[in-house]
Amino acid sequence: MTTSPQGSPPPQRERTFGELLSDLSAQVTNLIKAEIALAIAQAKAKGQRMGMGIGLFAGAGVLALYLLGVLLAAAILVLAIWLPAWASALIVAGVLLLIIGVLALIGRAQLKASKQYEITLQEDLKDDVEAVKKGLQ
Repeated sequence: MTTSPQGSPPPQRERTFGELLSDLSAQVTNLIKAEIALAIAQAKAKGQRMGMGIGLFAGAGVLALYLLGVLLAAAILVLAIWLPAWASALIVAGVLLLIIGVLALIGRAQLKASKQYEITLQEDLKDDVEAVKKGLQ
């Protein structure tokens, strides 16, 4: 490195506007690439965690179905103390059929009620366009 007669480093030449603009463009590009890489890494981590959570919920659901079977068998066995086993099984099946019927009727009513909500996206968009036009006038 050369030094000036006073012992200080030589003055740096000033960069041109084009060089500064080129550096700015490169830095913005690098920043955007880094942000995209960060977003991808975060999405992968979140996806892995969500996948694990969904898998655990699915496993819990399967075990809950097994538990339901065990509880139904236990109900049949408890009723079998006072009634014949076949009668106990029929009573438990009848109660299940009653629950299934009630749930089906509630579900049907919900489906009928959902038909009254129409999707009006096209009309909403027209209204928005009209509001913007009026706002610009």
